[in-house]
Amino acid sequence: MIRSVLIANRGEIAVRVIRACRLKNLRSIAVFCDEDKDSLHVKMSDEAYGLGEESVECTYLNIPKLLEIIERSKADAVHPGYGFLSENAEFAREVIKMGKIFIGPSPEIIDFLGNKVQAKKLARKVGLPVLPGSDGFVNSYEEAKLVADRIGYPIIIKAVFGGGGRGMEIVGSEEELSNALEGCQSIALKYFGREEVLIEKSIDGPRHVEIQFIGDNFGNVIHLGDRECTIQRSHQKLIEEAPSFLPRDLMYELAEKTCELARELHYSNVGTAEFLWKDDKIYFNEVNPRIQVEHVVTEMVTGIDLVEEQLNVASNKPLDFTQEEISLNGHAIEYRINAEDPNNYFLPQNGRITHLIVPGGPKVRFDSHIYPNYVVPHNFDSLIGKLIVWGQNRRKAITLSKHALKELAISGIKTNLDLHRVIVETKDFKKGDLSTDFLSRTHITDDLQDFERKKLAAVFQLYKELNFSIQPVQNFSTQSNKWRDTAKIEQVR
Repeated sequence: MIRSVLIANRGEIAVRVIRACRLKNLRSIAVFCDEDKDSLHVKMSDEAYGLGEESVECTYLNIPKLLEIIERSKADAVHPGYGFLSENAEFAREVIKMGKIFIGPSPEIIDFLGNKVQAKKLARKVGLPVLPGSDGFVNSYEEAKLVADRIGYPIIIKAVFGGGGRGMEIVGSEEELSNALEGCQSIALKYFGREEVLIEKSIDGPRHVEIQFIGDNFGNVIHLGDRECTIQRSHQKLIEEAPSFLPRDLMYELAEKTCELARELHYSNVGTAEFLWKDDKIYFNEVNPRIQVEHVVTEMVTGIDLVEEQLNVASNKPLDFTQEEISLNGHAIEYRINAEDPNNYFLPQNGRITHLIVPGGPKVRFDSHIYPNYVVPHNFDSLIGKLIVWGQNRRKAITLSKHALKELAISGIKTNLDLHRVIVETKDFKKGDLSTDFLSRTHITDDLQDFERKKLAAVFQLYKELNFSIQPVQNFSTQSNKWRDTAKIEQVR
């Protein structure tokens, strides 16, 4: 039985899990490094334990330290969130060894899906199309050249046990192959502890679509529709939507085969299958065995609280809905609000939030851990919030997006808010002409600089008008006033 949950994460996702715990009357336990001591997730939790002032590796990635806090806090279960240790089978295994519940799929499933070669073989087995490429690990230049010659350039080299866009490089010719292979192997070893890589055919400017699914401990697996996650920068998603632009018959076919894949694994808890889609051809990419940043758009169109369902499954409860009861209603769009400078190669920003205005309304949601005077640290991912809107259709969702993005105001640090404001006004975005190279293809950063010049000019013009209209105001504070004098005497002023 789960009575308390330790969230082995920080920021926005920690706040999200804490809110789900409150709905179920569960005690929430936060962890934090010194830079995060004032984060909203620490303030909202029922208990909080410090991890120290050291690096990420010594805090949120420090398995022994986290296990010690799990034991000391008497937590019944652990939610890993996304990122950090969410796909670390060793961490999940150690949590279970302690007699605690890991809120996610089993360590064996995490291990299996962490190996992209194995995942592709299983996808092929259940009938999901996969990209042409190597059938196993590529360990040498000679092996890489054989694969590249067979499938043709461009190719993409990927860390087999990688994720998050790291350890990936597109290679356009044989001349680039040797250096790219060595670079990917080096990054893979540094960040994932394994240097194995695979090679796939690279698709120029595809769409990125996903199928969300959930399984329980009783063999039930259900899909919750699809998402469009195509607008990205450096392999990192910026805007996500539900549903995607996939034809409905193709979406349902992919969803059914994704559920079959999950049943083959005896999958329990939430997961996401990713696909690349271009020119009516679609290919399986990978399965993420965790909650996704963009899970919120699925919640908006299905009405299902995915984090609450994670807690239910971890409590050994069967899913209380069937596939036939799932329907996708309307259209939801999520905008990732990052502390970064789009005009300076998306350089991460840190500093104090001096001003914050959050949009509201029945169809608008802002998930975040920031507040006025909060100091954004420099050591972590730049995500500081997610703006989500819902409309009866995509056109209405975009219209609401414009108003919500205009109303959302964050001062004190640079963010990518203006970038989103520019994107939603482009013809390509409005008509759904999307691709993973959307930012470079549409030269959006040029439009952004023009937008910001116009905004600066408008502010300067407003300042001039206000400056010229200000008239001296008579100071009455020194004049005698019986009401004020009486208040002073009675000390009530």
